[in-house]
Amino acid sequence: MSAPTLPPVRTQSDRRRPGTPRRSESSAPVTVRGLRVAYGEHVVLDGVDLDLHPGETVALLGASGSGKSTLMKSLTGFAPVTAGSVRVAGFDVTAARGRDLRRLRAEVGQVFQQFNLIPRLSVLTNVLTGALHSAGPLNLVGGFSGEHRKLAMHYLDRVGIAHKATEPARSLSGGQQQRVAIARALMQQPSVLLADEPVASLDPRLADSVLDLVRGIAAEYRIPALVSLHVLPLALRHSDRVVGLRRGRMLVSAPTSELDDARLLPLYDHEDDGDDDLD
Repeated sequence: MSAPTLPPVRTQSDRRRPGTPRRSESSAPVTVRGLRVAYGEHVVLDGVDLDLHPGETVALLGASGSGKSTLMKSLTGFAPVTAGSVRVAGFDVTAARGRDLRRLRAEVGQVFQQFNLIPRLSVLTNVLTGALHSAGPLNLVGGFSGEHRKLAMHYLDRVGIAHKATEPARSLSGGQQQRVAIARALMQQPSVLLADEPVASLDPRLADSVLDLVRGIAAEYRIPALVSLHVLPLALRHSDRVVGLRRGRMLVSAPTSELDDARLLPLYDHEDDGDDDLD
């Protein structure tokens, strides 16, 4: 399927219309400095620095309780920032409220371990829900423009399941459902893609194919992808850079080509396990 004719890239002040996922105007669409997240006396993240650059896939590693999920939540304002600064797609996350917070979250495409599809709805309709933030008055009556539908079919083709567009989501395999979730995230025209354990419920063969797809999309659309993983070989095969957390602190930040299992194993200190059920 050929790609639809897409409108030019717009600034954040412009009203969003269907188009290709937007390239950030910043060299680093995500910039985190000195991030600290605490719930009362319990410190989950402490002194975390992170940059995510256009087109790169970054694997986020760490044992249970290391702060991986909390770091991802802090990028969209779902975790309280106790200290430090977080900027995503031009927004100051710590200061964003109301409309600005909604606009920020619309800039971040998210993929989860649970696919969060609506089982009875068609694959195409599930993908179209990713455009609700930009559909304007149309979404009040449950409709989408022809341009939205064309774009949704383009993304379904990109993830390899356009032939399933009219089938109910519940009829798809796990790997196919995750591809639908990725296409839905792309419908947001995101500046950043976050994937929190996206292959934890898939078998190894499907895990490889989904992560290969995510990395290819990040490179093709020039948006950074931050992917939380537990399996070291998957991280080493499907990322450009690895960021590793232990007990809320960044222990590793290096190009994947410079790393191996031996350098990453210290992330999985057993003392971390179960230490933080917020992660």
